Amino acid sequence: MNTLDPHTLTGAYATHALGPDERDAFERHLDHCPSCAQETAEFAATLARIGAAEAVTPPAALKDRVLAALPGVRQEAPPVARTAPARGRLARHATKFALAACLALALGAGAVAVQQHQEAERARGPAAARDPQQQTDTALLTAPDARTATASTPAGGTGTVVWSTTRGQAGFLATGLPAPGPGRTYQLWYDDAGTMRPAGLLPAGSGTLLLTGPLDGAGGVGVTLEPAGGSAHPSGAPVLLLPFS
Repeated sequence: MNTLDPHTLTGAYATHALGPDERDAFERHLDHCPSCAQETAEFAATLARIGAAEAVTPPAALKDRVLAALPGVRQEAPPVARTAPARGRLARHATKFALAACLALALGAGAVAVQQHQEAERARGPAAARDPQQQTDTALLTAPDARTATASTPAGGTGTVVWSTTRGQAGFLATGLPAPGPGRTYQLWYDDAGTMRPAGLLPAGSGTLLLTGPLDGAGGVGVTLEPAGGSAHPSGAPVLLLPFS
């Protein structure tokens, strides 16, 4: 990590491709680099859309064959780890566009395998069934008219909103926002021509939230710090404003 420019690692961090030491060092870098924080949030939102859009459902016969073969499949030997210098050279020379292209290709090629794994997990018990909330999130991310907007705070961290007018829904991704503090939470609001309508709570500085309530012509989303449990109306100035434009 010491030999790498942290500004080149936003894509690798968003795809969980960093080792533990590199990840910790990069997260410390995010605390004082708003541009990297914003870029990382944009990567995360884009990759979520790519992964959901590329997912495919394999034929039923193929799924049946894979599930039937699972008990007799021999575990593959662990792959040989790459050396740190080789990984460093790749990180230094890979561009953002090449990373995005490789991810799209990998997600497309591996979509069937991912689906098979999900089916195998379902076969092991009802608890492995797909979460209905995940289905809702995926439908929002893959809506043909889904759009995103990102903003950062002076104190560090970014927020990204994804919305679809046809679905009447919006979602929010927070990355590296300051911790709300004891007895406090982030609250999301729909901006109805200057009137703020409650849209959900986010108790940490990083995470995702499907906003509650329909868009109903809202012009954007605001984020404020509120007492734990939320407020009926904003109690202070917004820390983020994300217009639907």
